[in-house]
Parts: sequence; C-alpha cells; structure tokens
Amino acid sequence: MTAMADLLSIGDFSRMTFLTVKALRHYHDVGLLEPARIDPHTGYRSYRPEQVAQARLIRRLRELDLPVDDVRTALAAPDEESRNRVIVEHLERMSRQLQQTQDTVDSLRRMLTEDERIEVTHRDEPATTTLAIRGDVSGETVVSWWIEAFTELHRLLAVSGVERTGPDGAVFPTEFFTDGAGEVVAFVPVASVPALPGRVEVVERPAVRYAVATYDGPMVDLDAAYSAVGRAVTEQALSAEGPVVERYLPNGDPEDLLDHVTEVCWPSR
Repeated sequence: MTAMADLLSIGDFSRMTFLTVKALRHYHDVGLLEPARIDPHTGYRSYRPEQVAQARLIRRLRELDLPVDDVRTALAAPDEESRNRVIVEHLERMSRQLQQTQDTVDSLRRMLTEDERIEVTHRDEPATTTLAIRGDVSGETVVSWWIEAFTELHRLLAVSGVERTGPDGAVFPTEFFTDGAGEVVAFVPVASVPALPGRVEVVERPAVRYAVATYDGPMVDLDAAYSAVGRAVTEQALSAEGPVVERYLPNGDPEDLLDHVTEVCWPSR
C-alpha cells in the first residue's frame, strides 16, 4: 500500500507531466489514468511517482491524435511489442495523412500559379471484347482495388498468352462521383477469350464516341482533366448519357501500373 508521504499532489503531478488538472481529470474519467488515491471527502486526487512515465506516454500519444480507445489498448498491451504495434500503426496512418496533406498543398500551389489548359479531342471507339473485374468501391478504397484488379488481369494475360487490343481502362458510373461509391469496372481489351478464373468475366463494350482529355501528372490533380473535358462537352452541347471511362497509357514499362498517362473519356455526341 502506498503511504501518503509517497503520493504526489495533483499540482505537482501536473508540473511533472505537463498535463493540466483538467486533462488529468478527463483521463481519469475516460479510464486512461487512475489516481492512486481520491480523498473521499474533498475528491482531491493524488498520484504515485511511478505514474509519471505513464502520464507522459499518454500525453505524447494524445499529441499525435491517437484515439482514446487506441491509447487505452496501448496501455493495456501485455508486452512492449504489442504496445509498439498500436503506436506504429498510428504513426503510419499519420504519415499517409501528412503525405496527402502535402500533395494537396502542392496541388493548390499549382492551381494558383499554373495555367491548367488541357486539350480536349474527340474519338470514336469501336465495340470491343474485354476481360473485366467489377467491384463496389468508394473514393477511399478505389486505388487499392484498382491495383489489385489490374494486377489480376495482367497476370491472366501473361499466363493465357491472350493478346490485348488496347490499353487498360476503367468505367466509373456517375454515382461513384455523386455518392462517393459505386460499381467500378476495370477492363483490358482482348483479341480472344481464355478460360476465366475467379472473378474475371467477359464484358462486351459498345461502340461509343468520346470527348477525351489526356492527363500526365500527379493523381491529386486528375480532376483538372475531368473539369476540362466536362466543360468542353457542355460548351459545345455534346454531352451524352453514360459513364466516364479512364484509359491508362503506359509511360514505359506496361507492367508498372502507376506509371501511366490517363485519358479521361467523356461520352459525347
């Protein structure tokens, strides 16, 4: 049992940990840091000296915006490895968020300093046979799904020896943009159809006329191509019903999925 003389007042504990009295009371209320003693008459809180390290860790984790539930999980971890895993996962999430923030800052600078002129052309595409994968995806999951889908389609082409007849493409329905989620179809045009494994299917694409904006730059600025082609068909009263299709033209190695030029193909009359 801890003697009273060994306890720290909440004021001293606050000075030793840089945690305000308000914060200490809050961490007690949410179950992160239990005082060693609470005076039954005054409600005055006291702490053990060995709680200082835990309080400092809590402050560091909360300064990193680690959610309270995750802080609780880290503190309750049975060993250092388990605790560190929770912290590292959060640090990785923060790193991704920081990169996204930097990308957005860079994009805004480009918008303010550069002329975003993107040429729009028109093209008639014939009906084609494609190997395709469908997926219900959101804006948050579309990139990882896209990579997995095309990796699977490319593997099938390599194993089967089937010849492609055009670049990769993906169909984005209007609800993907309006609702933030929808059924996206990744496809590869082919000359013949092999045996189909798993979720790969044959999709016959109809002949369509498109207005096309070609974009080669950071993904965060792809909306500039959508804006350019949408504005062009609207100004010329050429917009037609149907989903937008993206086509991906390799910059170099066709198997490097992320190194490509994107064509934004908007249905046109």
